[in-house]
Amino acid sequence: MSIRNRRACGIAAVAAMLALVAGSSLVMAQDKASKSDQTSGTQITNAYGGFLQDRSYSSPAEHLFVEKCSMCHRQTGMGTVLLARRMKPDVAMLEKRDDLTEDYIIQAARTGIGNMPRITRGEVSDAQLKAIAQYLAKGKK
Repeated sequence: MSIRNRRACGIAAVAAMLALVAGSSLVMAQDKASKSDQTSGTQITNAYGGFLQDRSYSSPAEHLFVEKCSMCHRQTGMGTVLLARRMKPDVAMLEKRDDLTEDYIIQAARTGIGNMPRITRGEVSDAQLKAIAQYLAKGKK
């Protein structure tokens, strides 16, 4: 790739990020306006009350999930958004599902599934993935 093409790609990436930030600010401003102006005809609200993702955890296994998976598989993550197109949005978050088995989670993570890339052992060790799978499977083998 030529230097000119690399610069163009870099400029396009920065422009896309700025547009995303501007869009998020607009949604937050509209959200605040809709709360303060109850007389307006149309109210636009942010479904998650802001764009910050919940990063809380209450166990070591959940901490691994938050550290390794939540950026895609909690409220505003791409994995959750894509799954919400195929199933009920209230169960699109992996943590809310009751149909996942440990083996399925490990297989999906190691080989990739749909738009999800495969997760290598360098990113998540076998022991870490097993703990995450046990957490998500809620005891199902």
